[in-house]
Amino acid sequence: MRLDDEQESSNFEVQSGRSGGLGGGFGGGGGNLLGMLLPLIGSKFGCGGIAVVLILMAVMGGGLNLGSIVGGLGGGNVSQQQAETSTDASSLTEVQHISLKVLGSTERVWQEIFAENGQKYPPPTLVFYSQNGMSGCGAAQSAMGPFYCPADRKVYLDTDFFQELKDNMKVPGDFPMGYVIAHEVGHHIQTLTGISDKVRAAQQRGSEAAGNAMQVRMELQADCYAGVWAARDKNLLEPGDLEEGMQAAHAIGDDTLLRNAGRTPVESMFTHGTSEQRMRWLRKGLESGNPADCDTFSATTL
Repeated sequence: MRLDDEQESSNFEVQSGRSGGLGGGFGGGGGNLLGMLLPLIGSKFGCGGIAVVLILMAVMGGGLNLGSIVGGLGGGNVSQQQAETSTDASSLTEVQHISLKVLGSTERVWQEIFAENGQKYPPPTLVFYSQNGMSGCGAAQSAMGPFYCPADRKVYLDTDFFQELKDNMKVPGDFPMGYVIAHEVGHHIQTLTGISDKVRAAQQRGSEAAGNAMQVRMELQADCYAGVWAARDKNLLEPGDLEEGMQAAHAIGDDTLLRNAGRTPVESMFTHGTSEQRMRWLRKGLESGNPADCDTFSATTL
């Protein structure tokens, strides 16, 4: 990506306080790890978090109702140890600076889109943390991967995740970084437009399978929104970026992640979509540049 001339976003925080691992943040409800971990799964990007869920499914015998649990993201703040935050840009790493340039680009693109409809775009805040952090949705753990919390309208990111993409997922290049952040911003758009609330309400009323199916459509729409961002800011793209994006989308498909974890893909367990679906909706946004074409909820075929 061509980011040298891109202005960095000022909407960021750096968390330096630690939650004490799995102690303070996950301690509520009799120390129930699942009760705190799973509510974050529904709105994060997916690679590390899906791996954690798969391990838990193996331990619990697959009896996890992800569709209903993700509805907990809409609730109030969880009582937790306060993490110290800073907005000092002088101590940011190179990867964090790049992340803020990507965020700045998404702000410019979505401000233009909202302005076309006579609306003002309130951007999310990007929160950097290392290993352990705190969010308005509960504890943040690097193993969950990047995620968006609608309760405080912030994106949470441990930038070590990008190294994981390169080393463990074999996804090279810098465009996947933009894809990851733009996807989480896509969840912010869903919150602003009321889509998130409607999905969570439907999940709470429906079955596990129906809830997971709704979550898949929500994640694929966020993929499409990420494509819209890239299409609207093509001056950032370099040769090979689109191929890198497709490779990243393929690597984080539910079916690919399940196979890599040694499990047989089962559609009713999917929460983010197959590799083919994620690639298709990212490509749709890239080709269209129009968020109206990202209506995964009306699509008969994903």
